[in-house]
Amino acid sequence: MNRQAQAVLLSLLGGAVLYAGSTDLYLRYVKAGLRPLMLGTGIVLIVAAIATIWYERRRRPTTQDSHTHREPRISWLLVLPLFALILIKPPALDSYSGMRTGTALPVPFGFPALPAGSPLPLSVLDYAGRAVYDHGRSLHDRQIQLTGFVAIDKDGTVYLIRMILNCCAADAQPVKIGLTGQVPPVLQPDTWLEITGTYTSKQTTDPLNNGAIPFIDVQQAKPVQAPSDPYEGLG
Repeated sequence: MNRQAQAVLLSLLGGAVLYAGSTDLYLRYVKAGLRPLMLGTGIVLIVAAIATIWYERRRRPTTQDSHTHREPRISWLLVLPLFALILIKPPALDSYSGMRTGTALPVPFGFPALPAGSPLPLSVLDYAGRAVYDHGRSLHDRQIQLTGFVAIDKDGTVYLIRMILNCCAADAQPVKIGLTGQVPPVLQPDTWLEITGTYTSKQTTDPLNNGAIPFIDVQQAKPVQAPSDPYEGLG
């Protein structure tokens, strides 16, 4: 693989990163706030490729250059990750990952006042943090709406889960909320649900890491399409 071939590969990689950053595809890899960095990275790669081609065309050939050894052909295998990025849309992490990792509930930096409205849409992370660390003080007498995917443990307990990201999908961890009340009798794991319900003081402990898992008292549950961004960020 000579310099020009490397430059072409670099430009294709930059184009793929730009494509991912300009569509919802990037949400399968990193959290939403990193879109500008994805776009910037794609632009830098393309500029570097153009600069490499320009330099190669301007450079005068020398005897030493004419005897320069090419890179081994196995280096073309570097094209495979590029094709994977272009052709394969990785699935979002699901209940299999969620139920094999302990619930992750970082201590929040305070609890801002909740806006008016009923039902009140909250992130799974926000509800769980208020239920565990604030003992539900801001959730009393409020009808709450949560969206997540279903997971069921070996005892039949149903959980609503969202995977949270600190940076990218590689560091994703689940936040789990147990469902009680009017839980639909037949549910399939990985079904996305929109839950409407109220705070309950019921909690359990995740056997994987002893993390606290709060519950919500379900009043209504309906299947929904998976959101374009299946993850929740830490900020």
